Amino acid sequence: MQVFRQYTANHYTLNPFPFRRELAMEAYLIENEAILRLDDDDFSEVTVIDAEIALKEGRKGIGKDGRIDLLVAYGSDTLGIVELKLGEIDQAALSQLEDYLQQAPALLKLHPEYWKEEESEKTPRWIGILVGNSASKGVIEKIENGYQVNGYPLALITLNRFKNEHSN
Repeated sequence: MQVFRQYTANHYTLNPFPFRRELAMEAYLIENEAILRLDDDDFSEVTVIDAEIALKEGRKGIGKDGRIDLLVAYGSDTLGIVELKLGEIDQAALSQLEDYLQQAPALLKLHPEYWKEEESEKTPRWIGILVGNSASKGVIEKIENGYQVNGYPLALITLNRFKNEHSN
């Protein structure tokens, strides 16, 4: 997969306007789901399905419950688990997403409403998406080199918010 970064500003002085809470970042992505597009082909049609999905014992590596930040659909054949971090995406964030992706098939048993078999393939393809304001060199290298979890590809999106000097 690729690492994505998008920035556009024409004739404006922009100042950093970071998200104060992960929940604010989540709401921003729900309202602007096109930010989660990963390409112009397979991962271009994105829809947020649900947020804040509790996973009993979802953190297998540390024996704790987990919470999927966002569940998204890419077209009619792929589901994506999105893990959000306010700061840098590091190995700990990647490990958290790995735990959730290992629970992906079980998630559909708990919530069959997330996947309508009659409208699509019998089982979905899965992808993991990490979203933060930056990423460690190690995580970037893994994703650029095609690192997968249970055969599921990963993508990384860096998201930084700014406002112009005349905004309130």
